[in-house]
Amino acid sequence: ELVRQLSDLRPATISLLDNSEYNLFCIDMEMAKRHVGLERKALLVDIRDAARIQEIFTLETPDLVFHAAALKHVPMVEANVVEGVTTNVFGTVNVANAARSTSVNTFVLISTDKAVNPTSVMGASKRVAERYCQALDLEHKIKEDTSFVTVRFGNVLGSTGSVVELFRDQLAEGGPLTVTHPDMTRYFMTIRESVELVLQASSLGSEEGQLNGKIFALEMGEPVRIMDLARQMIRLAG
Repeated sequence: ELVRQLSDLRPATISLLDNSEYNLFCIDMEMAKRHVGLERKALLVDIRDAARIQEIFTLETPDLVFHAAALKHVPMVEANVVEGVTTNVFGTVNVANAARSTSVNTFVLISTDKAVNPTSVMGASKRVAERYCQALDLEHKIKEDTSFVTVRFGNVLGSTGSVVELFRDQLAEGGPLTVTHPDMTRYFMTIRESVELVLQASSLGSEEGQLNGKIFALEMGEPVRIMDLARQMIRLAG
């Protein structure tokens, strides 16, 4: 969705980076149909590979970078701590350093509301990534180089591995729907909404006179009880 909305704004060129060959192939094919004349590159890369990241940034010299790569599922990262920290912390460091060394104008870190007073490895790793980008942005005030912006938001409906997908799969199997705790609540927004707000934050973050070390938190409305969501989905499924 990020690539779709960015491509509609008619960039001179767009570079797509992913470590999933299939996902990269899919969005590249979609762009070929959506914007025939758009100059683009599909680049397979793991953000943990600092040398490869630096090489790409040196060749591509982007003006604007959206860093969305992360391991994001709380239980999965809890069970794979080293992988989570290596990707979320050191991967972010690699991308941020490469952006700064190639004079990127604005770097946008996609973060999470779980980085607020984190209670999980995933949340803590994203908070460290935020702190690193904040530190670079504070230096930006002195050096006048890359501006770093962080955007936090909650759960995105329809994103990979979201609870809605899980419930849909459980419904298809005839149930039951599993809810961890009856009082569990989460903030939700659509993929389109979240990307629109991320683009807005990138614009606001690069404006002169803005505070340095900035973190934008998206207004996500009222939290939704997961139990209510499960019951609603059961009703909608008949």
